[in-house]
Amino acid sequence: MRSSPQPSLRPLNRLYDGLYSLATPERYLFTPSDMRALVPDISDQAYRSMLSRAARDNKLVRLCRGLYLYKLAKADLGNLLYHAAARLRANDFNYISLETALSDAGVISQVPIHWITLMSSGRTSQISCGQYGTIEFIHTAQKPAELVGQLDYDSRCRLWRAKPAQAIRDMKVAKRNLDLIDWSIADELVRQTGGPGAQQHP
Repeated sequence: MRSSPQPSLRPLNRLYDGLYSLATPERYLFTPSDMRALVPDISDQAYRSMLSRAARDNKLVRLCRGLYLYKLAKADLGNLLYHAAARLRANDFNYISLETALSDAGVISQVPIHWITLMSSGRTSQISCGQYGTIEFIHTAQKPAELVGQLDYDSRCRLWRAKPAQAIRDMKVAKRNLDLIDWSIADELVRQTGGPGAQQHP
C-alpha cells in the first residue's frame, strides 16, 4: 500500500509522494487545484514556483494552461488529447464531432494528425498541448436533450461522440469545409444510424 505524504518532508517531495500515491495509468492528468491539496501550507507564489521546478525535473509536463501530465503514471497516451479535453471542459457539455468524428467513421481521410475537434457549450477556442497536439473546441448552443439518439458515449475517450449524421450537421452549422467528405460513404452511414436531414448535400 502506498503511504501518504509526510508533513515533515519538503513541499516538493510531498508533491511527488502525493502524486505517486494518487496516480494510476487511468488517472494521470492533474489540474493545479488537484495538486494544491497536497501542499496546502505553502504560499501561492511558492506553489507556482514548485510546479515550475517539477516541470524542470521532468516529473510533470505542462500540457497547457491548467493541466499537467504526470509522467510516472506510465499511461497509454493514445487518447491523451481526448482525456485532456474532458478535464479542461469538465463543467461544459462537450462531444467529439466535425472532422474528427467523420475521420474516425471513415467519411473523410485527410485531417491533421494530433488535432481533435469537439463541439462544446463553452467558448470556441484552440488549445495547444505542445508536442501532443491541439484541441479545437467549437461552441454550440445545442442542449443534450436535443441530441438524444445522435451521440454515443466513447469510454476510451471519456467523451460523447457524434454519429455521422450529427457530425455532418455540425460541419454545416460551423461552416467547415465539406469538400473532403466522401458522400457515398456518408450517405450509407446515415442510412444505418439515422438522423433527419443529414443526407442533404450542400
